[in-house]
Amino acid sequence: MALRRCAAGNRVSFVASVLVWVCMLAGLAAAQGGELRFCLHTEPKTFDPLKVEDDASVSIRYLTGGVLVRLNRQTQTLEPELAQSWKVSKDGRAIALKLRSGISFSDGTPFSAEDVAYTVHQLMDPALHSPTGDAFRTGPGNVETKIASSTQVSITFPAPVAGLDKLFDQVAILSAHSQKKEMAVLGPFVVADYKPGSTVLLKRNPNYWKTDAQGRKLPYLDAIRLDIQSNRDVEMLRFKRNEVDLINSLDSDYFDKLAATSPQLVHDAGPSLDSEQLWFNQVARAPIPGFKKNWFRSASFRRAISEAINRADLSRIVFRGHAQPAIGPISPANKFWFNSKLKTESYSPETALKALQSEGFRLENGALKDHEGNVVVFSIITNSGNKYRERMAVLIQDDLQKIGIRVNVVTLDFPSLIERMTQTFDYEAILLGFTNADLDPNTQMNVWLSSAENHQWNPQQKNPETAWETEVDKLMRAQASSGDAKKRKESFDRVQEIVREQAPFIYLINKDALSAVSTSVQGASPVILHPQTFWNAERLTVK
Repeated sequence: MALRRCAAGNRVSFVASVLVWVCMLAGLAAAQGGELRFCLHTEPKTFDPLKVEDDASVSIRYLTGGVLVRLNRQTQTLEPELAQSWKVSKDGRAIALKLRSGISFSDGTPFSAEDVAYTVHQLMDPALHSPTGDAFRTGPGNVETKIASSTQVSITFPAPVAGLDKLFDQVAILSAHSQKKEMAVLGPFVVADYKPGSTVLLKRNPNYWKTDAQGRKLPYLDAIRLDIQSNRDVEMLRFKRNEVDLINSLDSDYFDKLAATSPQLVHDAGPSLDSEQLWFNQVARAPIPGFKKNWFRSASFRRAISEAINRADLSRIVFRGHAQPAIGPISPANKFWFNSKLKTESYSPETALKALQSEGFRLENGALKDHEGNVVVFSIITNSGNKYRERMAVLIQDDLQKIGIRVNVVTLDFPSLIERMTQTFDYEAILLGFTNADLDPNTQMNVWLSSAENHQWNPQQKNPETAWETEVDKLMRAQASSGDAKKRKESFDRVQEIVREQAPFIYLINKDALSAVSTSVQGASPVILHPQTFWNAERLTVK
């Protein structure tokens, strides 16, 4: 009997062990797969990764585009991707890459060095006006590519490009031969469906090359559903109802409300690299009165407006303390590149008014007039549905009223705003935010070069229209072509000083990197670099 009991006991123990393993495997299977859901706040402007400039398109490119190297958003170090190794020349003009073999695009087209060469030539084609390509334009001339084999390619630029390898984090490789063109991808997900105004559906790339440490194919997720929803209130309501799984950039008031009831759902990664800013239209052909163009083109006018805005109130009232007054184009969170000599703009409506009066403006019966007697009034447009920008605009309206300036606040749907900003130039001032996806200032070449499309106050200049823009062009190209970090820092410090002096952008605040992630999402580790919550999407799972 004792022997039988022992045997029976062993049998029970064996069965129990099998059940444990079955449960573990079932749990593992359940952990993988599933659909991750979150919102895009605007319609994606393009699915062509070389033309990307808006946040929605940037997010889709990140999730679908295969890159040669990837900046790890958590460690902020550069890691191999499609290129298993690379070497940048001493003069910073060339990069030689050894590519991985046996990789295919999502449609089955083989990946090779020919695709890298094709992508680079497309990227640097002046006719394309690629915002991503602007970061590589440090001097005149053509880029050269040499293909040594299917896995070896070198790229030589006409002038040195500082941080050359890091810039390829933003370059999604296109296929030179696929009939699907940019829809054939090397990233973890593919665009499977797009319903304008509603949804972008991404599905697992069946040919994605990565595996995890246990040899399982990545990504774990079956799909990512991106709902186009500009209304942050609706987004938050859907998060609470478990209809979306994360909020990549969480509004501060909702952060506080969630923190009070469900602290496990919210994450504050600290001050972000992103900024909110105001700028005036300085485009010569803009359909606005000439006397207003004269105001907007005056650095003294722009600086006075900057001094009259109470940034501390914007941080405290609008963002509930989850923001800090901005100082310039670089957030203090970017510790190496931030110019620590610059200080927060002092709030002084009295000083602002005196500066305007010294320029010929006068205050009559509470209204500010220019030297020709024109009442100083202008409109600020911002995107509808963004209550924080709407609140900021109202506070700015109140601040400027104190020095006799009347401001009209106009909200537009995002496509209409973009059309005015980039095509018709039918606006006076715009309040928007910029997302910085990288620490290096080279990624801002598409903003600071006077010829660039994102030189928002006066884009695509054939030649710099002001002396200070000429200097910024030279400084940006100098820092981008130097291999000396100290010299690059000196050049970009001066850029920050000029921007502060000239105020083409009036920087308002830097928000904290706030996010919310459902407990059903496993593997999330929010960071300050975009995309904060889904930077490691290929390794996320949804229960």
